[in-house]
Amino acid sequence: MPQVAARISDDQERRLKDYFRTKSAGAEFILPWAVETFFRAITGIKQIFSASELKTIVDAHKDVRLLPENTGRSYLVLRISDACDMNGVHLRHGASKSSLESKLNTLDDTQSTALMVWASAFWVSKNCSAESLDDYIKGY
Repeated sequence: MPQVAARISDDQERRLKDYFRTKSAGAEFILPWAVETFFRAITGIKQIFSASELKTIVDAHKDVRLLPENTGRSYLVLRISDACDMNGVHLRHGASKSSLESKLNTLDDTQSTALMVWASAFWVSKNCSAESLDDYIKGY
């Protein structure tokens, strides 16, 4: 099985040890579960939004570095609203700001965080380009 070297905080390490006896045992359990849960969530979430709305969401996350304490629905709605108001990203992709915000407000914090991670991941992927954005929103 492939190995992954992840960085975690001291608090996260302590919690893994508390629940699973060792950090490695916890990571071996949590990581595959988190990956599958993330992709399942993204598949479902992407059914809610149109292609133009998904492009707007991805575009709004360009040059964003996510931190765990800055994720969730309120942060997502604020990020999208600011990107639309200040940069017109919704107009660039042909999305309705009001429709997009309405749909974003139906998400819970976990769904919102997954969507933010997915949108931000595009910009650090090896295939990041304007042409590959269509493939990215259709993929997985």
